[in-house]
Amino acid sequence: MINSAVLSKPAPPPVIRHSRAEDAVGIVTGAFLASLGLFLLSSAGIATGGTAGLGLVVERAVGWPLPLVFALVNVPFVVLAIRRRGWVFTLRSAVAIGLVSAFSLLHPAMMSLGTLTPVYATVAGNLAAGIGVLIIFRHGASLGGFGVIALICQDRFGWRAGYVQMALDAVVILLSLLVLPPAAALLSAGGAVVLNMVLAMNHRPGRYAAA
Repeated sequence: MINSAVLSKPAPPPVIRHSRAEDAVGIVTGAFLASLGLFLLSSAGIATGGTAGLGLVVERAVGWPLPLVFALVNVPFVVLAIRRRGWVFTLRSAVAIGLVSAFSLLHPAMMSLGTLTPVYATVAGNLAAGIGVLIIFRHGASLGGFGVIALICQDRFGWRAGYVQMALDAVVILLSLLVLPPAAALLSAGGAVVLNMVLAMNHRPGRYAAA
């Protein structure tokens, strides 16, 4: 007679959570990499996805100042983050967004780019930004906007965050055709695929236990 204990599944390993110090260092590191990627994209004149790209489209369409548009676009996502993910996640995300903004001011002051081809900037920028966002995700935060929806869909429905964000970014890229040259919009679309594939392949539900 076969012992039922032999056939039983082994107990899942305990979840090992990040310490507060690890979360702090992780968010700073992720914000630095994400801002570096955005700096490369901006320097080459390539559009971005997410609410930053959506804000650019709205700003060029209606003529409102971009900071105002960006703030208004993000208000619903902030409310959603508070209601669905809690204050801790929302506050961590606010810190990450603030760090990206601060680092974005630092990069042009600390380096001067010479020749930067659009294709290289698209690949390198989106890889750096994707890895940065991935690190931020894994430390219980996001960069706001579509990242909030992507994480909620992953937690609630099991959809991969990268694929959700890729679909939302595709809508923004299509809208960018209204305000950008077709070549730049095409590169932006390819870059969005690169960034979100980084997330889709490395941030699957249940694969990464620490949080």
